Amino acid sequence: MHIEPGVVDGAKMAFAYATAAGAAGYTAKLALQDLKTHSLASFGARTVMAAVGTFIFFEVLPHFPVGISEVHFILGTTLFLLMGAAPAALGLALGLLIQGAVFAPSDLPMYFVNVTTLLVPLFAISALAKRLIPQDRAYVDLAYTDVLKLSAMYQGGVVAWVAFWAFYGQGVGAETTQAVWTFGAAYLLVILIEPIADLAVLAGAKALRSRKIESLFVARLYGAA
Repeated sequence: MHIEPGVVDGAKMAFAYATAAGAAGYTAKLALQDLKTHSLASFGARTVMAAVGTFIFFEVLPHFPVGISEVHFILGTTLFLLMGAAPAALGLALGLLIQGAVFAPSDLPMYFVNVTTLLVPLFAISALAKRLIPQDRAYVDLAYTDVLKLSAMYQGGVVAWVAFWAFYGQGVGAETTQAVWTFGAAYLLVILIEPIADLAVLAGAKALRSRKIESLFVARLYGAA
């Protein structure tokens, strides 16, 4: 979901800076919470894995321009379930930055727009997971419907933010509206595929469960809260 350069520019970018700063502050809060139950080494390793995963999702997996932005298989829910909210947020931000700096420098002016679009929906599914998933259920034991709800909220949040930036930056016109609708329709494919990918990854994690494997991921993947 790389929003095209120029969609938001000039003085309007101030709001993007503000939302990105807010996302950074909330990520710091989540990081402090994570470090209460995980070591610093674990936190760092999960952040690095999330960043590498994000880079792969954006640069290696299929992606194509549609409407106002690009469709990517971001797999944000997967990162959240495996790494936890804070490492996933940092990984998304770092992976996006590396991908832009190395392969798409033209995207960097939109970095704060794009990072807000990725992180705020992640915070939403983190909050939803606390209400949706019983405290005695490990993530590897989630059902398809649970994963679908999380994925739909994440991808729906991404689409909503893309639509917001488009209308905020370009105004509400026929061309912008058509571009947003086209992008949203294309993203339905991601919403259908991501829960399947999430369940496949969770099944693999469950099958490979061991003391060494457990230490690489967020504690909730294999244990109750």
